[in-house]
Amino acid sequence: MRILAMGDSALLVEFDGLDATLAHYRGLTAARHPAVTDLVPAARTVLVRFHGARPDRIAAWIRSSAPIGADALSPAVPVEIAVRYDGPDLDEVGELTGLGPDGVIAAHTGQAWTVSFVGFSPGFGYLVGEDARLHVPRRSSPRTTVPAGAVGLAGEFSGVYPRSSPGGWQLIGTAAQPMWDVDRDPPALLQPGTAVTFRAV
Repeated sequence: MRILAMGDSALLVEFDGLDATLAHYRGLTAARHPAVTDLVPAARTVLVRFHGARPDRIAAWIRSSAPIGADALSPAVPVEIAVRYDGPDLDEVGELTGLGPDGVIAAHTGQAWTVSFVGFSPGFGYLVGEDARLHVPRRSSPRTTVPAGAVGLAGEFSGVYPRSSPGGWQLIGTAAQPMWDVDRDPPALLQPGTAVTFRAV
């Protein structure tokens, strides 16, 4: 790991890959330092924000925290997301993977997904699955507008766009329920660590 200062009240911790990042994020969360105000995971980093402590003390705590593997967690009841598999890139993803459209749908709905981290826009969860056959590149030409609810694939991730925005993911469907609702507590349907399944409708 590498620890970088981010001003006077935050440290950015870099790791070699997603698995290591999430394992250390779980470890930091489980043994949270009392001065830490926020932990923000990403694909290969965890941002540690703190107040009322010296940065070197927080860095020492980070180095001493033990990572927690996903297999050590208790099984979580998954959030089920209903999807119409009507995305404009479904046929292309079928060709890229060699699965065909029906095979893509079967692979997407037939595995467990986990929210590794959130970002890009409020409520956008980056989900990792178990089936590497769905790993596809981003579109070579991003769209200027992707509708809210669009379900996409990019690299090792799947995700659901919480609102209309530009985007370069391969779109395979449309989710029925909103990912972000200010009248819900919390507003984001998906949080880091949330288990997710998709159901075709």
